[in-house]
Amino acid sequence: MKMKRTTPAMNPASQPTPTIVLVHGAFADSSSWNGVIERLGHDGYRVLAPANPLRGLASDADYLGSFLTSVQGPVVLVGHSYGGAVISQAAAGNPDVKALVYIAAFTPEAGESALELSDKFPGSTLGSVLDSVSFPLPGGGMGTDLYIKADTFHDQFAADVPTHVTDLMAATQRPIAASALEEKATEAAWKTIPSFSLIATEDYNIPPAAQRFMAHRAHAHTVEVEASHAVSVSQPGAVIDLIEQAAHATTH
Repeated sequence: MKMKRTTPAMNPASQPTPTIVLVHGAFADSSSWNGVIERLGHDGYRVLAPANPLRGLASDADYLGSFLTSVQGPVVLVGHSYGGAVISQAAAGNPDVKALVYIAAFTPEAGESALELSDKFPGSTLGSVLDSVSFPLPGGGMGTDLYIKADTFHDQFAADVPTHVTDLMAATQRPIAASALEEKATEAAWKTIPSFSLIATEDYNIPPAAQRFMAHRAHAHTVEVEASHAVSVSQPGAVIDLIEQAAHATTH
């Protein structure tokens, strides 16, 4: 059943409209939100989609937390995939973040890593399609970046997106440091901030069972969509509906 879309014009004048901040995950960039950004903007929301460094959970969360200091007023913070772990940590202790929205995302408890949660339930085929590339670390030594192999990107990441689009997504994908997926969360902002979760039922990156487990644990308002991991690209309308429901909830 399609959720009723709520626009800022329907909000009480005394309640400020929140800014929507969108955080992408691994193997993507901020352009993965383009369809969502366009329609949220049309509905009257201010939308920001900063780059997620994908270097490490603590450092990525610190980066996002610093970015949020530049945003005035209430915020609805949205994370896709690994971006969910980042928003969970970055929002902790920030009174301006009024809602967290998880889009086919990780929702870790303190002490859990993204890799641990993905492996908790069967269904992910991501490990078998990754390429590893070494890179130098600033303090010396070498790290490992992970990419999805181009010839598997469509079926693995975005099976419900046309191939002419996924070819571009594969070529422009941003890698994630393997250590970021292994790094344990130290904060779980969903314990104190209202949460909303979209579960992609055809997701081969994060098993749907893992998404359901995390959403249930977070007491999140949850919707399920028959979509791939790249649901913000394939079904932006479903993503927008949930974000706007979260935004509406912050004004009542």
